[in-house]
Amino acid sequence: MRDTVLSLCDYTGIMVDPWIEAGYRAILVDPQHPAGTHTDGLLTTVGHEIDHPESWDVIRLAISAGSVAAVFGFPVCTDLAVSGTARWADKRERDPHFQARAMALVHECRVIGELSGAPWFFENPVSSISSIYRKPDYTFHPYEYGGYLPEGEAHPLYPGYFPPQDAYGKRTCLWAGGGFVMPPRRPVPIADGQADGQGQSKAHNKLGGRSAKTKNIRSATPMGFARAVFIANEPRAHANDNHRQRILI
Repeated sequence: MRDTVLSLCDYTGIMVDPWIEAGYRAILVDPQHPAGTHTDGLLTTVGHEIDHPESWDVIRLAISAGSVAAVFGFPVCTDLAVSGTARWADKRERDPHFQARAMALVHECRVIGELSGAPWFFENPVSSISSIYRKPDYTFHPYEYGGYLPEGEAHPLYPGYFPPQDAYGKRTCLWAGGGFVMPPRRPVPIADGQADGQGQSKAHNKLGGRSAKTKNIRSATPMGFARAVFIANEPRAHANDNHRQRILI
């Protein structure tokens, strides 16, 4: 039974909240979680990098059991996002392989998704992944999925930084596979006086620091998008559709 979702490089867990609410188990892998493997109800956290032996043990067990319903990857964008291009020369001087190291994490997310046999994606802002690997399959802004949230719903973790209903712009790229379905958009008007949705919210633009806190806030998954992905890819809801498709084939 595919009753487990894997979310890699995921600290906040926003991406898996809709799945847990529906009774799925969720595994979050991120070194910011407490070291080791800890389970509380339907949520398991692994406080290590993906390539740590304990992380691989947990991931391997879920995949080998055939229990993975979806895989999500949020590899660190610090050394890949084009917003940091001005600092690349200095980084390259200190470490000529800094982007290769960052891409190793990207490919770990991709390979785990492909091995799972389930729908998967990994995401990044506009980044050099497009030139190093390939162009993304999809792009979106958070406000384009704000309609999946109740009107005026505030962000549960960072209400002081994000407007209600994810009504801000931040172009995000997805690389996907395994039959992943990009959900239909339900846009809401963008907040903070941005008419075209090409920029970020005013509060989001204040998050220029290098601390773990500001990085976590910048990379927090939009709630509306997380809910939309669940609706479009949740296997139980689409079991009859799959059955009909098998009959037709």
